[in-house]
Amino acid sequence: MNPHLRHPSGLVSMFGSLRRNWQLIAQMTKRDVISRYRGSLIGLAWSFFNPLLMLAIYTFVFSTIFKARWGVGHEDTRAGFAAILFVGVIVHGLLAECIIKAPSLILSNVSYVKRVVFPLEVLPWVAIGSALFHALVSFIVLMVAQLALGHAIPWTAVFFPVVVLPLVFVAMGFGWILAATSVYVRDIAMITGLFTTALMFLAPVFYPLSALPQHVRPYILLNPLTFIIEQSRAVLIAGQLPDWLGLAVYAALAVVFAWAGYWWFQRSRNGFADVV
Repeated sequence: MNPHLRHPSGLVSMFGSLRRNWQLIAQMTKRDVISRYRGSLIGLAWSFFNPLLMLAIYTFVFSTIFKARWGVGHEDTRAGFAAILFVGVIVHGLLAECIIKAPSLILSNVSYVKRVVFPLEVLPWVAIGSALFHALVSFIVLMVAQLALGHAIPWTAVFFPVVVLPLVFVAMGFGWILAATSVYVRDIAMITGLFTTALMFLAPVFYPLSALPQHVRPYILLNPLTFIIEQSRAVLIAGQLPDWLGLAVYAALAVVFAWAGYWWFQRSRNGFADVV
């Protein structure tokens, strides 16, 4: 391997790598999902039970102990509160899973680092693929629960993948940055859990954005989860169309952030073999 070889780091290269390696990404994602539940008694069923159990805990704590309420109508019932809460949990879980896994992507795949032909830049795509699978399972659980409780699913729910797509690029940006940097700074793995917890409580997961003082809202909107959570609830619960202009601006910034992460990963990857 030429240690001075400069790997392509342009925006076209970022999407080109995804196009060339999508089959490899799909195979590795499938293996990652299956290996997570290998050896357990109920296997993939845990992907359904885990979000349900967490939903039950969060709903009990916030709707029963803290008497948290969202609004009026069915949204003010426990079932309505649970649905609204679950949307925020799904969106947060998608980003949090990628951030938490990112620091170990290179360090736990040392054999790939030694291989000249292996495209290391696809590893964060595998992480987001696994996170998307679990988000899809949670989404199905939410839709089934809504129907079981007698709540109509608005037709605008078809826009949910469009709303979530920009967050995928935010997750990829974090994935590339953290995966590359943690090779040289191992302490990063120690703070990702705290960081994702802070993102959760500083986003409207357990409370509506409208409940916050006006002067605080701009700071909460800086959280990459806030806008996506609000738009997800609009299309899944309220039956409203997405804010297309806001979504376009968010998507553009997300792609730039992903590109920055990809650039940093490609520029720093030559030193991976010397460190790991």
